[in-house]
Amino acid sequence: MDELIRTNDMVLISFVDALLKEAGIEHILADQNMSVIEGSLGVLPRRILVASEDVDAARRLLTEAGIADELRPKGRD
Repeated sequence: MDELIRTNDMVLISFVDALLKEAGIEHILADQNMSVIEGSLGVLPRRILVASEDVDAARRLLTEAGIADELRPKGRD
């Protein structure tokens, strides 16, 4: 799995989640349950992970959606 996005912005997470679901790109939202540990303060970022074979399609999709600036650099986990 490759990390696509890391953010505390829940609106962005929801948007990316919806885009990937609509495109049929399977993904994992990691660290969403960490809010129980942190006390729901939103301090710890959530991560969206996609399979290595889908990462290029996912990056292209998010770039076309205008949120390329939110993407993690390639090869950085």
